[in-house]
Amino acid sequence: MTTPRATYRLQFRDGMDFHRAARLAPYLADLGVSHLYASPIFAATEGSTHGYDVTDHGRFDAVLGGEDGFTALSAALKRHGIGLLLDIVPNHMAASVQNPWWRDVLRHGRDSAYARHFDIDWAADKLLLPILGEPYGEAVAEGKLTLGERDGQPVLLYYDTALPLAPGTEALGGVHDIHEAQHWRLAYWRLAREALTYRRFFEISELVGVRVEDRPVFDAVHRLALQLVADGTVDGLRIDHVDGLADPKAYLDTLRATAAPRRPYVVIEKILGEEEELPADWATDGTTGYEIGFLLTALQIDSRNRAVLDQAWRGFAGDRTAYRQHVVEAKRRIFTVNLAGELRGLIALAARLAEADVASRDFGRDALRRAIIEIAAHLPVYRTYVDAHGASPGDRALIDQAVRQAKTAREAEDGRVLDFIAGLLLDSPADSADRTGFIRRFQQATGPVMAKAVEDTVFYRFNRLLALNEVGAEPSRFGISVADFHAALRQRRAAWPHALSATSTHDTKRGEDTRARIAVLSEMPTLWRADVARWHEATADLRRALPDGESPGADVEWLLYQSLLGIWPADLDVRDASALSDLAERLEEFIVKALREAKQRTSWTAPNHAFEESVGGFVRGILAVQRQDLLRDLERCFQPVLAGGFVNSLAQTALKLTLPGVPDIYQGTELPDLSLVDPDNRRPVDFDQRAALLAEPGELTIAQWRQGLPKFRLLARLLDLRRRQEALFRDGSYEPLFALGPMAEHIVAFARRAGAECCVTIVPRLPLSLLGGQPVPLLRPEALDGTEIELPMAGLVTLGGKVLPARVALGPLLAEFPVQTLATEPGGTKPTG
Repeated sequence: MTTPRATYRLQFRDGMDFHRAARLAPYLADLGVSHLYASPIFAATEGSTHGYDVTDHGRFDAVLGGEDGFTALSAALKRHGIGLLLDIVPNHMAASVQNPWWRDVLRHGRDSAYARHFDIDWAADKLLLPILGEPYGEAVAEGKLTLGERDGQPVLLYYDTALPLAPGTEALGGVHDIHEAQHWRLAYWRLAREALTYRRFFEISELVGVRVEDRPVFDAVHRLALQLVADGTVDGLRIDHVDGLADPKAYLDTLRATAAPRRPYVVIEKILGEEEELPADWATDGTTGYEIGFLLTALQIDSRNRAVLDQAWRGFAGDRTAYRQHVVEAKRRIFTVNLAGELRGLIALAARLAEADVASRDFGRDALRRAIIEIAAHLPVYRTYVDAHGASPGDRALIDQAVRQAKTAREAEDGRVLDFIAGLLLDSPADSADRTGFIRRFQQATGPVMAKAVEDTVFYRFNRLLALNEVGAEPSRFGISVADFHAALRQRRAAWPHALSATSTHDTKRGEDTRARIAVLSEMPTLWRADVARWHEATADLRRALPDGESPGADVEWLLYQSLLGIWPADLDVRDASALSDLAERLEEFIVKALREAKQRTSWTAPNHAFEESVGGFVRGILAVQRQDLLRDLERCFQPVLAGGFVNSLAQTALKLTLPGVPDIYQGTELPDLSLVDPDNRRPVDFDQRAALLAEPGELTIAQWRQGLPKFRLLARLLDLRRRQEALFRDGSYEPLFALGPMAEHIVAFARRAGAECCVTIVPRLPLSLLGGQPVPLLRPEALDGTEIELPMAGLVTLGGKVLPARVALGPLLAEFPVQTLATEPGGTKPTG
């Protein structure tokens, strides 16, 4: 197996194709990464911006350059010594007529050669296609459905969508009669929530579940990807949404066995719940690293101020609901409204199973419905992994816990029904197709319920400290201790030493440096509350009275000012109308999305345009160039936070590049990533600028920090160190080091050792008090007076070339540059330069 040294995630499409990526190979090699980590590159729907809507797993996307383009990219990467990690999507495909498998299913129904490729409920009368923008009757009456021909075959046309007709049905009469003779039926898009007849990805009806648990389907989906592994073109695979699969462990076992004798590097997109561990017997090298992003952010949170910040937020925004209650309530709503069809299928299976036994036949459908909802709502993880062998002790404990909490909540009135549902999941072995189906469907449903309720709802409601509202994070866990940080990394080194370490991805809610800034607010909750209250008073003229309440509302303002702080350009001139307009445009787009995701006063399915426009006007108003008093107050208050956030950013970079695991650099984040949720985090990257910066010689100083140069240089130097001491970072030990002295809690340090080679990383945390309020990210040496650290050995050398003794005073050391990485040369023979 080739274990990556460091990966660089590149988002294909939107201007990035194989030929352009090939031209980046020299830059990536000079930067020091070992592998290009490519977003999905197989054929996807026309106009796809991400590639996860695959239409053909056996063909490179022509938009990216097709097979010839991929061959050119592969050759360029090999010339520069760069491997390839490929993102593949086994869980779902596009439910589109551009997908030849789907098209064949529409034409032939149950008799299609691909009927079992998709997770379709063939017991249903017809395959529901919820693609209409209006009810079916209106579409027919208004003549929006017409007959036509495509590639010599009869089709039913709805705008540009050409739906294949079953053979021999094209001459049955009018449009409606022909429609009624098909294996499918068209429906208004809103019906998908409750009547869909196939498994989908979350609540996206355009993505249909694929049955890779069936070996012929697995082979068809993976043929090209595994061919690329077999011929050495691809070194590793990233498995998208592994929790959507019927049996993730069995899938990974099959993947490894099929790839043999090759042993590709395999990581899985898996979000771990609080205290959840990846099953040790899974055939993977670890996760894609969301948990590391949370760990590094949590380290920057001052947990001593939890109560003060909580009181400040609740006092201003008026939210009195505990985080856990937010989650439970959102999960109930998502399951009963957004995923009502998935719930209906589970109720039907449970009812059949209940009716088959005299002990449970009196459990009505409503009682079963409540029990299923409540167990899912109280499940603390995305899903369990009960399989043909039954439930593991860990899964049994999770389901038992969910049942106990559901009984306490008393939304499901009859505890016996809760016990019955738990028994369906836990009693082994599964003795019927219905029971097996219930277990599989329940486990495939709880992940979407959790994701849509937490990531896409509660994260936009519970706005106490936005740095913690992140994929893989736990907002109720307000910071971690240094000891807990070390314990987590020692466990990672022991269990998953080669998992990815990610701090920004295409899915993160906020960029790594946005979070690093917002985390500083945990150090100054009282001051932040006063700042927000003052800005609230200063913007009274921008607020509006609407029928459903004041706009934007105090809760939205709390969200807005944190977000503005997070993306405020460090070198912004508040007299620059154009720069302010650009900033307002980004912030407004984010706020509208956030409000729709929160599903309180507006939503994607029922947009409140008056409210959204009012909030947009508020955003534009506070960033209007004419409002100089407010802008200068914002600028003044933000400056110390920007400096503290930059120290956090440097600390996060140093930790990620040296802790156990494979660091992943998301495209463009060599410079500060002050982004918000997509599409903001998928903006074009200026690679020419980055290549020019890399070519410039320069010392590792804090100069030009407002342009982000110190982060870039630190990243490049640490990538070079990993290249020169590859075995140390791949296989080395993890040894916590603890500072001594009055400010020891502000220091995080550890050593990595392999033989004579050694590397030590030392970073500050909670930097605001170490900066003394100054708007520059330089630690005051006197702030660390009396604080020292004992190094594993004398003679280690800083990245700047300074040789250190075994005992070091941290004030002078960190005053030179806020973070320090010390190392020996490869082999441990001489210090680094």
